[in-house]
Amino acid sequence: MGYRVGPGVGASASGRGLLRRRRARWVRISALVAVGLLVAGVAAGWAVYAKLSGNITPDEAAAAELRRYEKERPTSLVKDARNILLIGSDSRHGDDNARYGRDSGTERSDTTILLHLSAGRRSATAVSLPRDLMVDLPACRRRDGSRSAPRFAMFNQAFQVGGSACTIRTVERLTDIRVDHHVVVDFHGFKEMVDAVDGVEVCLREPIDDRAAELRLPAGRVTLDGEQALGYVRARKSLGDGSDTERMERQQRFLGALVNKVRSNDVLLNPAKLYPVLDAATSALTTDPDLASLRGLYELVRGLRDIPMEQVQFLTVPRESYAYDANRDQLVEPEADRLFERLRTDTPVAIARDVPRGSAPLRPTHSHDGSYADSYAGPFSAPVVTVSPPPTFEGNTAAEDTCE
Repeated sequence: MGYRVGPGVGASASGRGLLRRRRARWVRISALVAVGLLVAGVAAGWAVYAKLSGNITPDEAAAAELRRYEKERPTSLVKDARNILLIGSDSRHGDDNARYGRDSGTERSDTTILLHLSAGRRSATAVSLPRDLMVDLPACRRRDGSRSAPRFAMFNQAFQVGGSACTIRTVERLTDIRVDHHVVVDFHGFKEMVDAVDGVEVCLREPIDDRAAELRLPAGRVTLDGEQALGYVRARKSLGDGSDTERMERQQRFLGALVNKVRSNDVLLNPAKLYPVLDAATSALTTDPDLASLRGLYELVRGLRDIPMEQVQFLTVPRESYAYDANRDQLVEPEADRLFERLRTDTPVAIARDVPRGSAPLRPTHSHDGSYADSYAGPFSAPVVTVSPPPTFEGNTAAEDTCE
């Protein structure tokens, strides 16, 4: 006599056993879906990382050339402080760059900035080096493998003769500051980065009508797209007094506005906006091999988010017209040497909008208690070791509003 299996013991279509099997199957399917999504997410994340890292061009030739001259290069004096040379190339190579002039097969540094990041990332100081500055160029390896002879020439010829390695060696000889990293960006890359952040707002004190730069803009607050921004930072003859000094100041103000835009929440916290910025930025860069990856760039700039905007400073190295050619520049000494020494030793740099020529004080000395004191002592007083406050250099910060 057989036993009848009744409902509720796991044999019928409506029993609890079937429900348990369905739940178990659902759990397994959910787990598989979750694992699949995780794997897909990791794969997508890795693909994005690999793409962005692959965008950056490592400057292996410069690295090899700098290793050749390692013994003559300055040493870094302060751990964790970093000096990065930013080079804007005027190359006309490529379809998009050709519109800015004939491609002669050479390129020069249209803009060069020495960026000093303090230890602990308390401040960032960007110093513009004039392209027409007369300097001593070392013997450099040319692109064809031959070597140039040392000579006295305009600073931007260093890049034309021997690329970024020659420019770095020239800057190090000029300043006695070790260049830890370098970044090269061309016209097209600059435009792409500006467009990726949906333009950058600047303030124009008067309208601009520059046919050479194809630039027509009204006075007041204006948001520049990439093409307009390139014309704005490169124009010289039709803006202001036409000097390269004013052009560098305009570039500094623009970079301050760009820093503000990139650090704003609507860019950094919005993946849809951040990815195009990273894609454009990495595609535009040629860097030393240590920076030629997202990890390398992240390690360098991760502390920059915490630097107050008033501590992101821009200035031009103290310069004046060259004694033998008013169209060229030379350093103003000892002011330039004081600036280089402060960067070299990671000492804070004080800046102000207007600093009268010749007002930079002598190198400061301190009283025995570390304070500043008057230089006068009475005839019967003990000698006092004093005197001047730290030198102040003309410049501006990223926090300043040029419309005010």
